[in-house]
Amino acid sequence: MIDHIVVLTGAGMSAESGLSTFRDNGGLWEQHSVYDVATPEAFTRNQELVLRFYNERRRQLESAQPNNAHRLLAKLEQHYRVTIITQNVDNLHERGGSSNVIHLHGELTKARSSKHPELVYDIGFADIHPGDTCERGAQLRPHIVWFGEEVPMIEAAAEIVPTADHLLIVGTSLQVYPAAGLVDLVDFDVPITVIDPGEPANLSRARVIRKGACEGVSQWVAGLENR
Repeated sequence: MIDHIVVLTGAGMSAESGLSTFRDNGGLWEQHSVYDVATPEAFTRNQELVLRFYNERRRQLESAQPNNAHRLLAKLEQHYRVTIITQNVDNLHERGGSSNVIHLHGELTKARSSKHPELVYDIGFADIHPGDTCERGAQLRPHIVWFGEEVPMIEAAAEIVPTADHLLIVGTSLQVYPAAGLVDLVDFDVPITVIDPGEPANLSRARVIRKGACEGVSQWVAGLENR
């Protein structure tokens, strides 16, 4: 049976494709407080601002390209079973070639009903405007898990992690829960590698490669191939 590589990715993965992160600029995202654009209360308070913010992020994503780390992870599928569990809302893993991606925090290229969360629509890079509604008449909103909301895909991720033969963590400080708690579900004898230029939290048993995503993933893949 081929090995199963589970990869947990965060904002540092997308940063090397030019997408902004919260972590690098003091809790601001494109100069907006997260509490102004990434909470249900913000959407209630200023729907137009929130929609415009995510429309801009969608346009930014359209011009971004997968980086070498995305492509290297996708190529692993030629020899391994690979599951990507990402905290990122972009589609760069899919565009880089990965076929099995779980998005914990939603997907920027989708919209959903603000009152009927089961109604989800692929919109690509199109804008969402005030007055755009689902077939049941409710305003559309970004298909994003905002602060204070449940993470519906966490259960699927929690079922996957214990099946890992390798756990690779790329571009995340492991400080955002519940995603950070997934690491505790891996079997004790499974090797864990963290690729991040910062200091990972609470992972004394992990091998740490203190490099950016592209350089670090390249080093890790080369080591895997030379085993």
